[in-house]
Amino acid sequence: MTTRAPSNVPLAADRLELMQTFVRIVEAGSLSAAAAQMLSTQPTVSRRLQALERSLGVRLLQRSTHAMKLTEDGERCYARAKELLASWASFEADMRGTGDAPEGLLRVVAPHAFGQQQLVAPLADFLRAHPQVNVEWLLHDRRPDFIAHGVDCAIQVGEVDDPSVVAIRLAEVPRIVVAAPSVLDGRATPTHARDLADLPWLALQTFYRHEIALTHRRTGEQAVLSLRPRLSTDSLYALRSAALQGLGVGVGSAWLLSEDLATGALLHLVPDWEAAPLPVYLVYPYARFYPARLQRFVALMRQAMPAAVHGARPS
Repeated sequence: MTTRAPSNVPLAADRLELMQTFVRIVEAGSLSAAAAQMLSTQPTVSRRLQALERSLGVRLLQRSTHAMKLTEDGERCYARAKELLASWASFEADMRGTGDAPEGLLRVVAPHAFGQQQLVAPLADFLRAHPQVNVEWLLHDRRPDFIAHGVDCAIQVGEVDDPSVVAIRLAEVPRIVVAAPSVLDGRATPTHARDLADLPWLALQTFYRHEIALTHRRTGEQAVLSLRPRLSTDSLYALRSAALQGLGVGVGSAWLLSEDLATGALLHLVPDWEAAPLPVYLVYPYARFYPARLQRFVALMRQAMPAAVHGARPS
């Protein structure tokens, strides 16, 4: 006679997902914060927590209106869950290919601008060189949850402050001040950074909103400008388009603006001044070993990114 498990006890695969959710709750500090990070809802996260508690037969969290605290069982569960999830990730990596021949699926998160334009050709070279590898190329500027979303690695523009990931610095993106010629109609050409203060501005919310610091290339003099942007956006492409429409002055990546400068559609204002360059990192979770497909992709990015940030493809 076959004995069936109770229907309210999750299968092993479900339990891994429940443990991932529990770990995220603990590290985020609340159910609502965990739900936001996982792109889920608080009721869903709460149900997963309750399901894990039922399956283990213990209470993991003590919750009140204003606080959340791990129980003694919760402390032990959190430590063991972290170990188990890391071991499972290593097991999956091993099964998907860690030998000399890369194979399996690689999930990569890349910023919209780089991911749409500069890195697709090197990615195509990578896929041609490794026919047993498939890539999910996910474009967004949010920092990924590697465990919850099953992401192998991410290309990140800006400093990395997460101690739980490996961060390989690939390059720096030069940033310059540009505007359409119409923005200067009837005005003298700016020669100092402070001359830009009275012009209409565009803001790239990811990196500057209400002020921007510009530094003189030779002297190191710094000018901090307070801004009241006419347009704010989180898209580098939208900033470029708005600048081409003559809506204001913007600070953007030099590689994206080079063609517009060459045709005269945009002007490079105060060329002796620049915003601090933005670092570009490849980030991925710590593990005891890494599959060959990830190792080869890291090597590709090390080669391709320096050229990409300057608007060219590597030879």
